[in-house]
Amino acid sequence: MGQYERLLLMAEDELAQYSTDARKIEKLRQKIGLSVSAVQQRQVKDSLLKEMPTDPISQLIEKQRQTVALPFWGIAGLGLLLGISFSQPLDFIATVAGAAIAFKVQKWGWRLQAKRLVLQTLEEIEQLTRKSGEG
Repeated sequence: MGQYERLLLMAEDELAQYSTDARKIEKLRQKIGLSVSAVQQRQVKDSLLKEMPTDPISQLIEKQRQTVALPFWGIAGLGLLLGISFSQPLDFIATVAGAAIAFKVQKWGWRLQAKRLVLQTLEEIEQLTRKSGEG
């Protein structure tokens, strides 16, 4: 596993904890500063900048992944309800499809949030090293 994947896993771990974005960045900054060299930090930042999507749908999913996934969870629940109450096995297809789409959307949004957190952290580290170099 490369540094890139390791940093994303660290960011996902921070996302799982209930705290402010500033606190998450601070904790992640300490971890990255201790475990990743400056050259590797620049490489990861460059690859993140190239990889981050700029289209409106991806940005919406990054910021509102649960809201986007909610209708698909509703479709899954409705398919389950109708499949059981009307004894229609075909309605279970909606359950499986809705749950799969909702899960994928949330997973994609989670990953985008982790990438954004790593990018923000690397930018903050870069700003701090610039300030310390000037002073």
